Amino acid sequence: MLNVAIVAGGDSGEYGISIKSGKQVELNMNRDLFTPYLIEIKGKNWNYRIGRKNFPVDKNDFTLTIGKRKIRFDIVFNAIHGTPGENGRLQGYLDMLGIPYTSCDVTTSALTFNKGFCKEVIASAGISTAKSMHLFKGGNFTAVQILQKLSLPVFVKPNNGGSSVGMSKVNLKNELKPALVKAFKEDSEILVEEFVKGRELTCGVIRTKGKIITFPITEIIPKKEYFDFEAKYKKGMADEVVPADVPLKDFEKCQEISRLLYEKLNCKGVVRFDYIFTGKVFFFLEVNTVPGMSAASIVPKMSVAHGWSFTELITRLIREELNKKPLAISH
Repeated sequence: MLNVAIVAGGDSGEYGISIKSGKQVELNMNRDLFTPYLIEIKGKNWNYRIGRKNFPVDKNDFTLTIGKRKIRFDIVFNAIHGTPGENGRLQGYLDMLGIPYTSCDVTTSALTFNKGFCKEVIASAGISTAKSMHLFKGGNFTAVQILQKLSLPVFVKPNNGGSSVGMSKVNLKNELKPALVKAFKEDSEILVEEFVKGRELTCGVIRTKGKIITFPITEIIPKKEYFDFEAKYKKGMADEVVPADVPLKDFEKCQEISRLLYEKLNCKGVVRFDYIFTGKVFFFLEVNTVPGMSAASIVPKMSVAHGWSFTELITRLIREELNKKPLAISH
């Protein structure tokens, strides 16, 4: 039986969602194959909980001691949205210890977590992106200067983050400054991005048994003006149509772009790519390298539409990482 540490929580506004993801992974993990341990991470507190008692993780070797038993982990299932699980920090720590994990590596995680830098790489692959400005706290810019380069409406969002925490849609000039203040409360870098009118589509991609598989694409139809935090996680605030009702050629085009980006960014595990589709062009929005795994999350629904249960998805993610073999080098 393999010991699997499911890490959840983290140090961002997505803490609660991450805990829900971790608990769902624990609940749906195949107990005939794996013994799961849900590790809750918050700052310097890394704990496994039994009832009300916490058992701290020894960060020197990422082990647990319960009574006289020392538990070593065969693999880490990463369910942390935001820092430190989605930006490469946790991955670097695990790499140093030689412990495999289910998400993207340090370089890919750090790049994709930075929306501004990631967009530049995406654009270099020939994929359309919305016109935007990457701003830094303390930088020399004004609302007037921003609107000289970008046309309203715009989205203002933290550059490093997810789940739409700190994001605003700005329709009027006088709304821009408060939106900048709100986003800078969440991050020292922000992205101001022109609004692109269209349908919001998302595609999950996974590497399993050495092959890159695309899930059926999903259309997100928020009942609010846009797909914000509430629309993502409050029941009934958005419709998620799996598979999306789009022409077959567009369906396949979205999957093709997603496979291309998965390879271009050197992704591993399961990843979700978000787009705005104008009817002619797919505009890349962002990539989620640790997508939600809660009961309300999109990727588990995509997996079921593909024909895999949530349990099978989890098993494939773990096995893909554990079955990796060193590349043979010919001389």
